[in-house]
Amino acid sequence: APFDVHQQAELMRRLTAPTGQPVEMDAEEHHAWTNRDRDPAWHREAYLTVLRRSGVADPQQARNLYAKVTDPACWTVYPDTVPVIEALSGDGYRIGVLSNIAFDIRPAFAVLGIDDLVSVFTLSFEVGAVKPEPEIFRHAVDMLDVDPARTLMIGDSEKADGAARGIGCSFQLVEPLPTTDRPDALWRALSAAGISPSEPGAVRSS
Repeated sequence: APFDVHQQAELMRRLTAPTGQPVEMDAEEHHAWTNRDRDPAWHREAYLTVLRRSGVADPQQARNLYAKVTDPACWTVYPDTVPVIEALSGDGYRIGVLSNIAFDIRPAFAVLGIDDLVSVFTLSFEVGAVKPEPEIFRHAVDMLDVDPARTLMIGDSEKADGAARGIGCSFQLVEPLPTTDRPDALWRALSAAGISPSEPGAVRSS
């Protein structure tokens, strides 16, 4: 049966929760869930468990939904993502994308035409570490060749993303709201950190 909008929102909250356990799980299912972003097989198993325990009873429907969740072409980008990355790149900042994820998200950036503006993609399943473990943040700053003290991490989880502070990075929190409800959070995060890149096409005074 189709889910109403409230059920859809709750289901997506469970699937995208960066920390915690969203449904009841046995020991094997819990192991797959806690390690989902280290291995694609565990990721698939964990997400299908959450879907099944959340009322998606038809196995084929669960598999179809999982395929959409993990297809970057089905994602909706936050409105300020492209202009922020273009502005930072244009001002000479090195940009890294760091994600707990079990599949390659580079195609999503390629579709937006900004993949070449990202210096480093640090994806958990490729590096063998997940947020909030310090190793994933160290890997990112090492690949960026930047001092953590001069690095800003922006993320939507105080626990997972905020752990970047543990290696000396600064951190700004953005809320994990629907895309239509968060039009300029990245701009505001940069401003709070004292970073004011020029928007593409803007005229800068000398």
